[in-house]
Parts: sequence; C-alpha cells; structure tokens
Amino acid sequence: MPVDWFGYVYAATVAAGGIMGYAKAGSIPSLGAGLAFGALLGYGAHMNSQETPRPLLQLGTSLFLAGLMGARWNRSGKLMPAGMVCMLSVAALVKNLATYNRYLMPTGTKAP
Repeated sequence: MPVDWFGYVYAATVAAGGIMGYAKAGSIPSLGAGLAFGALLGYGAHMNSQETPRPLLQLGTSLFLAGLMGARWNRSGKLMPAGMVCMLSVAALVKNLATYNRYLMPTGTKAP
C-alpha cells in the first residue's frame, strides 16, 4: 500500500489550523482540539499506509470533524476555518470509502 499522503497533509492542516486559532485569537480550546485531531488523523494516515490498510480511525475522525465543522459553517456562514475543514473532511471520507471499501465489508459478503 502506498503512503497516504492526503491523510498526512489533512492531519497537518488540521493541526496547523489549531495553532493558527491560538496565534490569532489566543484560543486554547482551538489549539488543543487542532493538535488532538491532527494527531488522530496522522496516526490514521499511518495506519492507512500499512500493508493491510485500517481506515476506521481516519474515517471516524473525519466523520466527526465533517459534522462538527459543517454545523459551525452553517451557523457562521464563514468559509474559514469551519468550511474548509468540513470540505477537507468530506473529501477524506469519500477518498477512504472509495479506496478501502473492500476492507470495511464483513468477510463473506458481496458488494451490491
């Protein structure tokens, strides 16, 4: 399995967003959440880069971030940062589901 570059860039973007939130507004929750989610996504990208990919951590984290930031984007109407993270999260979900669909289905079942 090749290296999950998109996953690593996504993780770094989320972590950098938390750092930027702290630098601009002094938001400690933004820093903590950005670094925590960035670390989870980075570890998920590492797991996706293994011989047998394990996408569930990255899928779950991306789903959570897409929902949370999508709701914030809907409330605020601002593209940065909530809209951008929501769109990146949806892209990560689609990428992982399309690439790793065969690893998510239970053994012995066939795709419709």
